[in-house]
Amino acid sequence: MLTKRLKAITDLVPNNASVIDIGTDHAYIPIYLYQKNITTNITASDISSKVLEYSLENLKKYNLDTKIPLVLSNGLSDIQRKYDVAIIAGMGTHTIKSILNSPNIPDTLIIQSNNDHYKLRKFMMELGYKIDREVVIHDKKHHYIIIRYIRGFEKLTEAELTFGKSNNLEYLNHLRETYQYLYTKSKDKIFLNYINMLDDFIEKILDC
Repeated sequence: MLTKRLKAITDLVPNNASVIDIGTDHAYIPIYLYQKNITTNITASDISSKVLEYSLENLKKYNLDTKIPLVLSNGLSDIQRKYDVAIIAGMGTHTIKSILNSPNIPDTLIIQSNNDHYKLRKFMMELGYKIDREVVIHDKKHHYIIIRYIRGFEKLTEAELTFGKSNNLEYLNHLRETYQYLYTKSKDKIFLNYINMLDDFIEKILDC
C-alpha cells in the first residue's frame, strides 16, 4: 500500500509513458505503476548501491526483478536513454537542481521537493518548463507539494512562485496560520508581507 504522497505522485504519471524513477528508494513507485498497468516501461535508479539492493529484494517479492531494470546512477548522469517522464521525489531543491543540470532531461517531470519551493518554481521556469499540474497532499502531519512540469514557457507571478498553483485552500490557510504565528513570535514584517500577499492570492481564487 502506497502512502498518500507516493500515490499522488503515481496519479500524475501518463499512461504507457516510459518512466525513470530517480532516487527510487524501495522501488515502491515502479512496482505500483507496473502492477496497475499504468506503464510497464519503467526504470528504477538510485545513487546508492545499498538502496538498490533493497529495491531488488522488493522487486523479487512481486516477481518483477526481470521486468523493472535497476540502474546505479547519480541522478541522470549515468542514464543513456531518453525517457518520456522522470520522477524526482523526496529530496531537496538543491539536489533536484543538480540532477536537472543535464542535457538528457525528459519533457515531463514529476517533482516533489522537501523544501525551497519558491526556488524550485523559479528554477524550472528559467529552465523552460511550465507547471502542468500542482497538487498538495496532507500526509502524516506534513504537506507535500507535487508538481508535474512539461516543456513550455510561463511567467509566474510573485504570489504563484511563493504559494504555487494548486489553489488548495486548506494548504493556503495552513500557510496563513503559520505566517501569523511566526509574525506574532518575531514581529518580523516579512511574515506580515506574506500574510497580506496570501490574503490577496486567496481572494482571487475565491473570486474565480
